[in-house]
Amino acid sequence: MTRYVELQESAVIRAHVPLLAMALPLVAHVAIRNRGTIGGSLCLSDPAAETPACCVAAQAQIVLAGPSGCRTVAAEDFAIGLYETERQPDEILVEVLFPKAVSGRIFFVDEFSRRKGDFAIVGLAGSIRDKGSTVNDPRLVFFGSDNRPILAHAAAAAIDGRPWSDAVRQAASESLDDDLDPMDSIHASANYRRRLAKVLLSRVITRALAS
Repeated sequence: MTRYVELQESAVIRAHVPLLAMALPLVAHVAIRNRGTIGGSLCLSDPAAETPACCVAAQAQIVLAGPSGCRTVAAEDFAIGLYETERQPDEILVEVLFPKAVSGRIFFVDEFSRRKGDFAIVGLAGSIRDKGSTVNDPRLVFFGSDNRPILAHAAAAAIDGRPWSDAVRQAASESLDDDLDPMDSIHASANYRRRLAKVLLSRVITRALAS
């Protein structure tokens, strides 16, 4: 399966899957990126991993092969729980299909971690349509907060088509409570993760609109 370093060096990925290209430098450390693979990350389904969230945000399709043939699963439906996926014991992941990035969209990925290379406590990957100071057609995928990547439908609906303002920030923040069910762990409490997610959403959208 394709290693992270191969993806990171690929001009095709940079041109046509910019969200994935942006996320790769955030993945662990150089040694991991040299040997780790995108397929391995998807099958492990670590909730703090960047690449599964980017696959959801980019609307990728995952191809599985088994004794009965091949089947395709949307990345959004692939992770079903903590280290659990739709892949059956007799199946292997053979391909990840990414649609070409649509022109006129602004892509972003960011995360909070204790140190560079550490697992994300909370991260956000996604994109918006470039429409000046108005948020349009947002696709927001949080990782590290819940037991799998979460597509934030409520937060996206709260800001879609609206000029970015303090009131819209507040609406997005409140809507995230409907999207996320953060985990408690030794690294961060559920409440801390929820607060970080709200801060991250505000920062990421503000930067995207200013770019």
